[in-house]
Amino acid sequence: MKTFFKISGLVIILGVFGYTLYFLWAKSKEKPVVYETETPFYTDVIKKTVATGSIVPRKEIEIKPVVSGIVDELYVEEGDMVKKGDLIAKIRIIPDMINLNNAKSRIEKAKINLKDAKRNYDRQFSLLEKGVIAKADFESYEIAYQTAQEELKTAEETLELIREGQIKKSGAPTNTLVRSTISGMVLDVPVETGNQVIESNNFNAGTTIATVADMNDMIFKGKIDETEVGKIHEKMNLILSIGAIDDTKFDATLTKISPKGVEENGAIQFEIEANVNLKENRFIRAGYSANADIVLDRADSVMVIPESLLMFENDTTYVEVETGEQQFEKRIIKTGLSDGINIQVISGLDKSDKIRKPS
Repeated sequence: MKTFFKISGLVIILGVFGYTLYFLWAKSKEKPVVYETETPFYTDVIKKTVATGSIVPRKEIEIKPVVSGIVDELYVEEGDMVKKGDLIAKIRIIPDMINLNNAKSRIEKAKINLKDAKRNYDRQFSLLEKGVIAKADFESYEIAYQTAQEELKTAEETLELIREGQIKKSGAPTNTLVRSTISGMVLDVPVETGNQVIESNNFNAGTTIATVADMNDMIFKGKIDETEVGKIHEKMNLILSIGAIDDTKFDATLTKISPKGVEENGAIQFEIEANVNLKENRFIRAGYSANADIVLDRADSVMVIPESLLMFENDTTYVEVETGEQQFEKRIIKTGLSDGINIQVISGLDKSDKIRKPS
């Protein structure tokens, strides 16, 4: 009986030991690698570049006063539509006290000179009628009298100019009324009633009263990298994506490529402009950011494969094509246009070929 238990125990120990060895062997055995495959397919390949920029009016004018003073009245607000010649603001002139005092003094002197010239004129005219003096002698007094009249008139007009900024009797439009120089929409009114403004002159750009733009004529202004600028040309079609209007695309036509690049963040950028084809049901505000897709090249209905399937060896491009169950061979192919995701296959593959995906 004891012998039976000993033999049974030995068998159990050997069984457990054998099972353990089998379990460890089975666990250490590597599972066979199964590679996934993909077949070529036909589609359109479009190579494009993207230019970033914004939508701005082609004609945007800053309205500035021609006289310095205080904004007395404003007749427009942002968003108002104006026509050429419409009133924008009225300027109240604050005259310089020194110039004002000099102008008043000049008038008083002119009046004194005129009074003296008239007295001499009347005296000499009386002598001329009596035949005491010759007409030639009288004419010098007549000229002096007329000159004194003109000096008084000029002095009065100078005072009026200093006070009012215009000569009312001249019939010319007043300089204190600021008018729009174009028809369009008022985009910005950076001043308020009571603000002091400076006239536009040779030494100062002047204070902007309002900014007016034609919102029916918009352009895209953007920049493109130097690596792409040689591939584009004027009259190319662009597709604009505006950040604020994500459900609509706008067509545009490239009209300008800057001949000079500007360095930005270590890269040379060239400015481009394009005419935007507006849509009746969409209002585009000035300054909207936008991206322009520029089609550089395209191939329609061509055989392609995902670019991730390509392998490279020196200057050779190849893929691994399945020849049997999980058996692959290297096959050199000739590629064409790529859009960054798919690449055109010119030769070396058939539509039925199964290409191994990278593991």
